[in-house]
Amino acid sequence: MNFCAAPATILAAFLMAACSPATAPAPETPAETAAPAPVDGRAIVADIGAINTPNGIEESYAARIGGIDQWISVRGKDRNNPVILLVHGGPGSAELAIGWTFQRGWEDYFTVVQWDQRGAGKTWSLNDSETVIPTLTMDQMTGDVIEMIEHVRQKLGKEKVIVLGHSWGTIIGLKAAMARPDLVAAYVGHGQVINMQRNEEEGFRLTLAAAQADGNAEAVAALEALAPYPGDLTVARIGDQRTWSIHYGGLAAYRENASAWFRAMRLSAEYDEDVLKAYDAGSLASITALMPELRAADLDTVTQSPVPVFLLHGRRDLTTPPSAVRGWIETLEAPVKAEYWFDHSAHLAFMEEPGKVLMTLVTCIRPYATEPDIAAARQSAAACVQER
Repeated sequence: MNFCAAPATILAAFLMAACSPATAPAPETPAETAAPAPVDGRAIVADIGAINTPNGIEESYAARIGGIDQWISVRGKDRNNPVILLVHGGPGSAELAIGWTFQRGWEDYFTVVQWDQRGAGKTWSLNDSETVIPTLTMDQMTGDVIEMIEHVRQKLGKEKVIVLGHSWGTIIGLKAAMARPDLVAAYVGHGQVINMQRNEEEGFRLTLAAAQADGNAEAVAALEALAPYPGDLTVARIGDQRTWSIHYGGLAAYRENASAWFRAMRLSAEYDEDVLKAYDAGSLASITALMPELRAADLDTVTQSPVPVFLLHGRRDLTTPPSAVRGWIETLEAPVKAEYWFDHSAHLAFMEEPGKVLMTLVTCIRPYATEPDIAAARQSAAACVQER
């Protein structure tokens, strides 16, 4: 029922009864049910997420970063909170429009900055593709991360920020943190990639083992046809391998796909239909342009970090298997380092275990951005909810 129309309907019923002739009533017929009014899901999500606190911030805007317009979101309940800069994955898989599924809790304790990288999401739509595609390089995008940090520091009056990379974003996020440790309170990687060849070898091995254990002859044949993998890694070969790693819950744990999270973009007020339609084109352009550098990515040379390093691992992640980076984190020299595990997550722990991720960020990592020195931060982080 359309509740706005109800009073008029009731009034009309009373008038008809009063003015009708005193004759036998006609047989009643079932009343037609009014079609429900359309629901604007985007408006509802935006209204629920609105930040109204006196010292809060809720801004979305384009800024000139790396010579092009890049779309930025800044959200938090208190500007005095430390800043997290989220460097999304892909390449080209912007996460700003799914932030509403996990980010509201973060905004109580952090000012959260997301932005769509060049070639991704709304930034792709804001710029001429022919101008952007030649600039899709690892060095340029690492430079963009650094420029974003500088932009955020100036805007929010912060000395340092927490850099949180996800998947592809862990490559350029870690590179930026190592290039400018003076700007970084802590580096956090979820789905960390250190050596792309090793990442793909390990993901393939685990996926093939899962298919064999399942007795899935189709999957085993398809995967064995890719051997030796990764070999000459291409977008198509990655796609063929990911078909089966995703099937076995290696992207979203206990699910054969992660479509729920991608559909969530449709409820974000950040993107209109034109941006959603162009999203895949930007993602494909990004990974195609960056593939030569991506398959050669190797951060094993990073053996020392001037800043604290924390890795968030989905126990069931076959996309960026934690086993592919264990040797690196074990030998890394850093003021503080730790690995935190999410047993019921794969590659999307932010969405899969949002409560545990929030508690980990707040109790284990936030002190390194709020306390005056490492010793004080260690003491404060003794309340960390995760076992070290």
